[in-house]
Amino acid sequence: MSVSLSLPRGRVLSTGLPAAVFGILNATPDSFWEGSRVGTVEDGIARALAMVSQGADCIDIGGESSRPGSSYVSLEEELDRVIPLVEGIRARSDVPISVDTRKARVMELAFAAGADILNDISALRDDPDMPALAARLGVPVILMHMRGDPLTMQESPSYGDVVREVRDWLLERALFALSAGVRADRIILDPGIGFGKRHEDNCALVAGLAEIAGGGYPVLMALSRKKSIGIMTGRDAESRLAGTLAANQLAVMSGATYVRVHDVAETRDMLKVVQEMRPRGIH
Repeated sequence: MSVSLSLPRGRVLSTGLPAAVFGILNATPDSFWEGSRVGTVEDGIARALAMVSQGADCIDIGGESSRPGSSYVSLEEELDRVIPLVEGIRARSDVPISVDTRKARVMELAFAAGADILNDISALRDDPDMPALAARLGVPVILMHMRGDPLTMQESPSYGDVVREVRDWLLERALFALSAGVRADRIILDPGIGFGKRHEDNCALVAGLAEIAGGGYPVLMALSRKKSIGIMTGRDAESRLAGTLAANQLAVMSGATYVRVHDVAETRDMLKVVQEMRPRGIH
């Protein structure tokens, strides 16, 4: 099994492994894991290039933390954090670049600087200009499920059947994206692990991912070092690599096409094992 995603301007995101790896680059002072943050443009470019050397298929840049309790940053601040990184990475590498933003102006300028993919945790809901922009640019769009917003999302979330409800909501957002002119082959779904979910909801979404992956669109999973991994292992974010690898392996074997991670080299090793073992079957 391999992955191939066409990007604007002739670039392609591709891998021969069972899933493609998005390397996380947080240009923020307050992302939930301190080890993922970069303080300067030079540090960010160096971190990105290190992930490319480890085999990252895409670098995902975020200039606004979406951890529980976080609020919007200003447009100017997000631009100052994101655009120099896109420019610096693009000047040194042809790696696909994804931008994690809810603001159309950030995506517009990031695309002009060389970015390829929109990762919108609001699923095109927050900025009324974003749907038309995404369609006009022709970028792949990652649509993520979230109840409320990062400031309020963990205030007593509840579900009846979380897998069905998240699947149906994501498919509705996919239909909205299609109606705005986004191509069907450029829509990616993200169940939003940790975004308006209880621990049991996060576990159910990993266990039931095949139902979401069966909806006709590729799925991205962002499990890396999240709180649910800590609940299961009793470890802090610094020590959640092994748990993350286990959760991502289950997700890939259940149909995830993309994994968004802090630890690129280790994730690729896991994917190589899945690639070798999967054709032999599990008995």
